[in-house]
Amino acid sequence: MATTLQLRTGSRALQDSARLYLAVAAGAFRRYSTYRAATFAGAFTNTVFGFILAYTFLALWQARPGLGGYDTSQAVTYIWISQSLLVTVAVWGGGFQDDLQERFRTGDIAVDLYRPVDFQGWWLASDLGRAGFHLLARGVVPTLAGVLAFHTHLPRSPYVWAAFLLSVLLAVVVSFGLRFLVSLTGFWLHDSEGIRAVMLVVAMFFSGMLLPISLFPGLLGEIAPVLPWAALIQIPTDVFLERRTGAGLLAGLGFQIVWAVVLLAAGRAAQALATRKVVVQGG
Repeated sequence: MATTLQLRTGSRALQDSARLYLAVAAGAFRRYSTYRAATFAGAFTNTVFGFILAYTFLALWQARPGLGGYDTSQAVTYIWISQSLLVTVAVWGGGFQDDLQERFRTGDIAVDLYRPVDFQGWWLASDLGRAGFHLLARGVVPTLAGVLAFHTHLPRSPYVWAAFLLSVLLAVVVSFGLRFLVSLTGFWLHDSEGIRAVMLVVAMFFSGMLLPISLFPGLLGEIAPVLPWAALIQIPTDVFLERRTGAGLLAGLGFQIVWAVVLLAAGRAAQALATRKVVVQGG
C-alpha cells in the first residue's frame, strides 16, 4: 500500500515537473515571437548571407568538384541548412546567456537560486522554447529561398526529416550545455563577456558554420570532428544531406547524445561548486 502511494506521488510530481518545464518553454516561445521586426530583419540577413555564401561555394566547387565528398547541390544545400540552424542552435551565443548575464549584474541571480525548480532545467526549457521559435521563424525562410533559387538536395524520406529534427534537438541541448558552462563563470567573474567572445570564435570555426569540417586539413581535420562543436552544425546538416545513414546515422546521433550528457553533467557539477558560496554583485 505504501509503495503504491509512493509511486503515485512520484508520478504526480513528475507530471507536475513536466508541465512546469513545458510552460517555461512555451513562455519562451511566445516571448521571442513578440520581436517581429527583429525576427524579420534576422531572417532577411540570414537569407542575404546565404546567397553570398552559396555563390562562393558554387565557384569553389566548380573549381574543385567533389571537394570534401560533397557534390555541388549538397555544398549549396549545406550553406542554406547551416544558415537556418545558425540562430536555432545559437552558434553565436545569446538566448538565455543574455538574461543570465543581466541577472548577474543586478544580483537577481540570487532569486533564481531560491526558486523551487531546478536551475539548470529551468534555463534548458527556456532555451528549447527559444530554439523552437527560431527554427520556424528564422530557419524556414532562408531554406525556402535557397530551394527556390538553387538546385538543392532535399531528402524525400520522412525518416530522414525525423532524424534531422532529432539531430537539431540534440544540437540545441549540446549548445545549451556549452553556453551554460560559459555562463556559470559569472559566479566567479561577475561578467562572462570575455569568455563568451572566445567561445564565439571557437564555435564559428569548429561547428562547421564557415566550412564543412571534412575540409579541414591534417591534424585539425582529425581533432575537429570529435569536439562538441561538431554536434551543432556539421552533424545535423550531414543528416539532412543523407551523408549519414544506417550505422553512420546512429553514430552521429550517439555522438550528440554523449556530448549532451557530458556537458549537462559538467554544468550541474559546476553549478553545485559555484552555489556553495554566492557573492551577489554590489553586496
